[in-house]
Amino acid sequence: MVTYTTDKLKQALKHFFGYDDFRLDQLSVIQNVLAGTDVMGIMPTGGGKSICYQLPAMLLPGITIVVSPLIALMKDQVDSLLANGIHAAFLNSSQSADEQREVIMQAQAGNVKLLYIAPERIPANSSAFIDFLRRLNPSLFAVDEAHCISSWGHDFRPEYLKLAILKQCFPTTPVIALTASADKLTQDDIIKKLDIPSAKVFISSFNRPNIYYYIRPKQNTMARIAEYIMKHRNDCGIIYTLSRASTEDIAGKLHVMGIKAAYYHAGIDANERSRVQEAFQKDEVKVIVATIAFGMGIDKSNVRFVIHYDVPKNIEGYYQETGRAGRDGLKSDAILFYSRGDIMKLKGFATVEGNAEQTVISMNKLKKMEQFCESDTCRRQYLMQYFGEPFPAYCGSCDYCMSSLEERDATVDAQKFLSAVVRTGERYGVGYIIDILRGSSAEKIQPAHKELKTYGIGKDLKREEWEWLARQMLNNGFIERSNDQYAALILNDKSKAILKGESKLMLVMQKEQKLSVMEEEEFTYDEGLLKELKGVRYELADREHVPAYNIVPDNTLVEIAMYLPQTFDELKQISGFGDYKVGKYGGAFLDEVKKAIKEKNLEPRMHLKIPKTIKKASTDKAPAAGNTNAVTLGMYKQGLSMEEIAEARKLAISTVESHLTKYITTGDIDIFKLVSPYKVDKIIATIRISGQYAGLKVLKEALGDDYSYSEIKLVMEYNKVFN
Repeated sequence: MVTYTTDKLKQALKHFFGYDDFRLDQLSVIQNVLAGTDVMGIMPTGGGKSICYQLPAMLLPGITIVVSPLIALMKDQVDSLLANGIHAAFLNSSQSADEQREVIMQAQAGNVKLLYIAPERIPANSSAFIDFLRRLNPSLFAVDEAHCISSWGHDFRPEYLKLAILKQCFPTTPVIALTASADKLTQDDIIKKLDIPSAKVFISSFNRPNIYYYIRPKQNTMARIAEYIMKHRNDCGIIYTLSRASTEDIAGKLHVMGIKAAYYHAGIDANERSRVQEAFQKDEVKVIVATIAFGMGIDKSNVRFVIHYDVPKNIEGYYQETGRAGRDGLKSDAILFYSRGDIMKLKGFATVEGNAEQTVISMNKLKKMEQFCESDTCRRQYLMQYFGEPFPAYCGSCDYCMSSLEERDATVDAQKFLSAVVRTGERYGVGYIIDILRGSSAEKIQPAHKELKTYGIGKDLKREEWEWLARQMLNNGFIERSNDQYAALILNDKSKAILKGESKLMLVMQKEQKLSVMEEEEFTYDEGLLKELKGVRYELADREHVPAYNIVPDNTLVEIAMYLPQTFDELKQISGFGDYKVGKYGGAFLDEVKKAIKEKNLEPRMHLKIPKTIKKASTDKAPAAGNTNAVTLGMYKQGLSMEEIAEARKLAISTVESHLTKYITTGDIDIFKLVSPYKVDKIIATIRISGQYAGLKVLKEALGDDYSYSEIKLVMEYNKVFN
């Protein structure tokens, strides 16, 4: 068996896929696979799971068999590999008998490196397909979307249960199981059902730092969705809903509002589904309204937003669906419209007839989803902790952390609310009580309740403010819900004490942050050039009948527009351009860049993009005025410390800090790479206690010697922007 050094693996990564370095646990996973070890890898959507088996496939002798759950996913992966000059094929029901025979012949002749198959191809009681695999003598089995094998997961597929036969029939061939979302119970189940008890498990961070999480009350939902999309007309997005009828209804309403949207669900004709999917992949349709049937087969990198019109059934499903946004690493939004009515509806679907254990698990998962929507904490921290990953209480990129927080005496408002609960007999939920307080004229309001003293006494607060108050009271135990299906509000001892004036209620209130931080992103490139580059990409994609992002993703085009490469060697330094793509597509992009430089008098900036192999920055060429921050960023991303950057650039440490601070606040640098999550959490807590305008010295004295001035200063700046 050949042993590959890290440098050799990086060279192979650059050659085949155009990337300079590995991400997350990719390197460790690949090294173990090449050593013949069974592996289970859990990485976030967009974290590069496919590379974990695609690169070994290129280095191992023979063929790699990839089990994939959806026809669309297979086609997308194969198209992407072919665009990189890699011989790949798939076998599925979308092909004619002649097409399948051709693929089989090519595979047996050794002309295919990766063969994608559906799990249905491997019947447990048939030897024909196993005999076919034996003739191929596979070097590796890859099971994609491995959570589908577990009944504890969120997307169980019974046909996956037959996959244990792979290890039983090929005991010396390594198996790699990959998924983006699996809790501990599901992880153990995957290993057991694939019969790989000795598998080495790699769990990368579940964090998707480029996704901004928002939860909004489900009110005026269509108007709010339409307003958001109109502000992002050039962006692609997915709207998820639970029912097929809703997909058609929402798409129709958007169409009336002048927004071109298509709907997608499992009930429409297969040809129509393919047409809609292809139109979305090619950016001919920007918005898809879909059930969860849509998305797992999509590797579209430039989805800028995912909106949940309905509450998902569990955190795993929510996480995977939101993960379809921002796969290219650029800022993207995940917006969920929440109502307790959705939770009550989903409780009816959570019961699994004849399986009490499964019902309990489903109900618990739904309860976690409800807590996530109603929690008054950092959304990202809740998600990370759900998957067993520690995370600080402040992320700076969710609706909670981006809101202005203020503590105020909410006793009077709480008394109004509790009084309405008592006067209506403790028989109604939050929505009805708020309607009473705001003096709603809706038909559902009983005539007798319109005569109550509490009817209309809460008009001074918005509905969202009353909902916030109700959630805080529920979450902090100042009021309870009945255990029956109606979930009516009922008082407890704490409630009665507040109502009688025996105790006060002090609450931290949240001022709502406007949606869409994407508009804040700053890129120093010519917009016209980027548009022309996208046009070149579209022509290449149209000629080859593949989605545009299979040629190169959006972030690669942005990088070209930023640095303006003019030669093939320079283009190789752009992320996403491997040797094959440079040779096949490079000329068309370079022509456009040269044309823009000449016509617009643009200044090439490849000297600002430091190659990964260079450990120390060259000072031969002074940076162009205004780009000094970018130089510091480039050096930091090569792995240089602040001290090394300061020394190489002859700058003060404080100057380097100020450069990096800018990129922390734009999301280009993760604050937690410079300061430990624990320290960030502690410093922000101290800032909140000491006051937003407390000085550096005051904070240093409060925090002690374990915290440097540099760490405190970085977090102070970070906190100013995001809090």
